[in-house]
Amino acid sequence: MATEEQVLVIERSVLEQEGMFQGLNFDVDRYLKRIFATGVPRFIPRSAAEDNPDFKQLIPYVIMSCEGKYLSYVRGKRAGEKRLVGNRSIGIGGHINSVDESPLFDADYREVYLSAVTREVTEEVNVETPHSDRIVALLNDDSNEVGQVHLGVVHCWTLDTPAVTRREQMINQLTFMTPAELQQQRETLETWSALCLDGIDNILSLDTSALS
Repeated sequence: MATEEQVLVIERSVLEQEGMFQGLNFDVDRYLKRIFATGVPRFIPRSAAEDNPDFKQLIPYVIMSCEGKYLSYVRGKRAGEKRLVGNRSIGIGGHINSVDESPLFDADYREVYLSAVTREVTEEVNVETPHSDRIVALLNDDSNEVGQVHLGVVHCWTLDTPAVTRREQMINQLTFMTPAELQQQRETLETWSALCLDGIDNILSLDTSALS
């Protein structure tokens, strides 16, 4: 019998105690110190988290930029989150699984998280160019059932060249687009991508990361 997928979560009450917010929050350091505090994050079965807003599943959400354009794609039928199929996205990322947990960092979920970011990106796309990596925001959206059970950690990868190709079959129509072009496609954007697009100027202005 296959073992059920385990995903990294925090309790919603942790976020509420630190200060609940809607949309992007750029006070990254304060929130991440709380989120990754000893005893706060833990792995639970995905089935116990998918429809339970008492938990927030932690999701790295990596935005890739190059020469004023942003990597964009449409989520295909093989997408892990079925509720997002057919939507356009500017974020690469996914659930943090227990396979990311290293015995050397058994209690250090900050290290588990950072390992997961690399794994998620390399599973979905090939990035064949040097790049920088900044954590720029947290993203919370309780306006829909998907957002109610997820919390995004928004990264900005600035690429030297647009040398990115797809690896995962669920990624369709992979291309770099300007903010103006993305605005023209706004009705097709998943909610997180629309929120990031609205805050793109603030995202670009930040040059520090709480975890880098």
